[in-house]
Amino acid sequence: MSLEIVSINSYYEKSNVIRNVSMELKAGKTIGLLGRNGVGKSTTLKSIMGLVSVKKGSIKLDGQELVGRKPHQISRLGVGYIPEDRRIFPTLTVRENLVIARRSNKESDRIWEIDDIYYHFPRLKDREKAKGGNLSGGEQQMLAIGRTLMSNPKILLLDEPTEGLAPSIRRKVVEMIKAMQDKKITILLVEQSIDLVIEAANNVYVMSKGEIVYKGTGRDLMDRADIRQKYLEV
Repeated sequence: MSLEIVSINSYYEKSNVIRNVSMELKAGKTIGLLGRNGVGKSTTLKSIMGLVSVKKGSIKLDGQELVGRKPHQISRLGVGYIPEDRRIFPTLTVRENLVIARRSNKESDRIWEIDDIYYHFPRLKDREKAKGGNLSGGEQQMLAIGRTLMSNPKILLLDEPTEGLAPSIRRKVVEMIKAMQDKKITILLVEQSIDLVIEAANNVYVMSKGEIVYKGTGRDLMDRADIRQKYLEV
């Protein structure tokens, strides 16, 4: 599935937080969205999911307009969303979290099953009877990714998936992103880590103050010290 965002303006009440943002996600490709904290990256994902009001512009999924649709309707069209705060079910076990997310698609259309999640994240298999609320931060992130994949998304919106994780868990998450790429899932990856985005993404957008200020490949970005210093480096 492809996603085309054209000149969207998103608002929190009367505050215009996203201004004329345009992006293109081609089917099966990974796009990285970089920028400092508070510039509107997460709000962009929420705009796509219908969680934030888009008052101007268009968001089309394979030609279908998403603006004005409810989040559950957008999800059913094949858009998966993993927010920064993960939002797993704390009172359900690991396995129950995965089972409850399983969408009743045709078996022939399914890509992800519980055994696939356990293969990529064996720690979840070890902890499958543990309550979600008793997992470590890294385990919760694995579960959040696995649960979303169980819904068999065609497009995945990832918000800071490696933030605060130990290096070993971070590498597991990166490997899972690559596994999604192998299965031709279209990914919009919001990240603080330039290195991770350059490793994982086909193209990169940089955001500042609610606007896109740069678009190019990761290699091009590494050649643009001016962009990195002005918009990314602390």
